[in-house]
Amino acid sequence: MGLAADERVAGSCSTSGRELHAPPVQLLQERLRSLPFLAKELIAGGTAGGLAKTCVAPLERVKILFQTGRMRGSVGATLINIWQQEGIKGLFKGNGASVLRIVPYSALHFSAYESYRQALAGFFSRHAGVPEAEFHVTPAVDLLAGSAAGATAVLVTYPLDLVRTRLAYDVEGRAAPVPVAAGSGTAGMRIAMATARRSIVGVLAETVRAEGVTGLYRGIGPTLLGILPYAGLKFYVYQSLKAEYRRMFPASSSNTRLPVGTMLGFGACAGLVAQTATYPLDVVRRQMQVQALRDASGSGPARTPIRSTLQGLAVVAREQGWRALYAGLSINYLKVVPSTAIGFTAYDALKQYLDLPQNL
Repeated sequence: MGLAADERVAGSCSTSGRELHAPPVQLLQERLRSLPFLAKELIAGGTAGGLAKTCVAPLERVKILFQTGRMRGSVGATLINIWQQEGIKGLFKGNGASVLRIVPYSALHFSAYESYRQALAGFFSRHAGVPEAEFHVTPAVDLLAGSAAGATAVLVTYPLDLVRTRLAYDVEGRAAPVPVAAGSGTAGMRIAMATARRSIVGVLAETVRAEGVTGLYRGIGPTLLGILPYAGLKFYVYQSLKAEYRRMFPASSSNTRLPVGTMLGFGACAGLVAQTATYPLDVVRRQMQVQALRDASGSGPARTPIRSTLQGLAVVAREQGWRALYAGLSINYLKVVPSTAIGFTAYDALKQYLDLPQNL
């Protein structure tokens, strides 16, 4: 009995000794790898999304100003103007709300994608009469899983995306409330004041007071309509390129993570294809999100209210020209290429770091 107790104490001391001498980074990795599977998936997805979003935050701000008609000159001129008026913090204005949204969004998106992918693989393998372990997951499965995962993540995190857009739309500064046009009513004043205060919680609270809970989901229609093909195409293209690469170079890529440069290139292509196909829906969504603010401030010409996705596409094309449906697309390319590339690459790298199974 005493011998067993001594062995336990010795084992504990040995473990403690290893922990004391192990590098902090190694200890962190060991502790993270000991977490439950779902927790590791959420950490990998959330971290990848937050990192990618922060890297392109200044271009995201410029893109939103372009989409909503408040961009001043070229991309460079707009960035300089923001820097001069608001300092470096202005380049990242709204990024707090963006990261606050993208971390849970990306965590949900990637983890839901893995869950849907596994479920669909099981379904199709049973339908084909093939053991799941031997079933080859095709890119079509990634298309379906990515679309379903994107819709799931959007429904949960959409209010924070609305706040981010309204914060980025505000370029007037902190000093005074946004002017409200005559007849705009209490709702317009509340929204304008909330935006002027530039508080994430404040905008959420004032939006609920002024527009009700449904106001938090203004523009959700085109968002869902856009996210289904966007998320699906993004995963489809990325996994298709990975599969083709492994087919062409089986000796150098079998059962290993692809080179970082290769993954960055594949991620960039995936984002480029997905954004080009769904960009007009993103423009309609942004205009719906800031519609109440534009009406309250009385800035710009009067426009027909946008009430639905298809009606919004028609309104923007008729009143602003069809080119307006692609306003900011070139800027979006500058943003999407590094953002999607960094997101996918970081996610794959974090999966390996956390000892999660790789999607080969």
